[in-house]
Amino acid sequence: MSRPATFVPPPGTRAYRLATARGEFAVIEAGSPEKGTALLLPGFTGSKEDFISLHEPLAAAGYRTVAVDGRGQYESPGPTDDETPYAQAELAQDVLAQIDALSDGLSDGLANAPTHRPQERVHLVGHSFGGQVARAAVLLDPSRFRSLTLMSSGPAEISPSQQQRVKLLRDALAVMDMGQVWEAIQALEPPEDAEGDLDAGLDDQDDLKRRWLGNSPAQLIAAGRQLCEEPDRVAELAAVGLPVHVLSGERDDTWPVPLLDDMAVRLNAYRTVVGGAEHSPNSDRPRETAEALGLFWDRVG
Repeated sequence: MSRPATFVPPPGTRAYRLATARGEFAVIEAGSPEKGTALLLPGFTGSKEDFISLHEPLAAAGYRTVAVDGRGQYESPGPTDDETPYAQAELAQDVLAQIDALSDGLSDGLANAPTHRPQERVHLVGHSFGGQVARAAVLLDPSRFRSLTLMSSGPAEISPSQQQRVKLLRDALAVMDMGQVWEAIQALEPPEDAEGDLDAGLDDQDDLKRRWLGNSPAQLIAAGRQLCEEPDRVAELAAVGLPVHVLSGERDDTWPVPLLDDMAVRLNAYRTVVGGAEHSPNSDRPRETAEALGLFWDRVG
């Protein structure tokens, strides 16, 4: 589970509900698109707040950043007992709808939402599970994107050790409600001892618990299955020819760093390893991560 520094949007950001043709999505937005717009997709059990420390430096660099809760994540609505809407193809369609809405300046309750040209091409960033969704969206319609950044997101299924953890969570969700699962997680792994993307905690456990309870159990079960069964689609992505950035920390238990290195070679991708970071460089080393993103987007143009 990711560890955002805070759940309070920093000055200069706007938290609102983005109205799209496929429903509403909770977003945090910052900056103006002087150089372009970036859409940021969080990972498994994560949320838009995972990118909260990236907004200010990227806005200062001339980029509009929009971090989104996907369908059934935290503050975006989704069914709780039906996995069908969380199929990867459905989530990819959600991403295209979000881009349409951002391009048209659509929002709910944001009177001064900026207006942008239709069919704007965006820089897409997907963290962990969000990277799998991002890749699926690019393969569905690559014409909508200027670049793709796979942040701590590998070529196929997650590591065997993480598959075991996901299976435990899915088994628990089949027999317990979200509150009971939360209590079980806390009893098994106290926050001060937890590490890794799937089981770490925040200093402020109230925020983390509120986010956990906001997730749809059906979304978690569906996402967990996809993480454990994702096929290798690197060759498909390479054939698209879109500029790709493979960004990770220097240590990762979900997809080992050598595996990410190899994927970058197969994609002929721009590669960044953020020193001192693990599976969530966006939270562990946000300044360095923002700098790496900005440099890549500047290079893409």
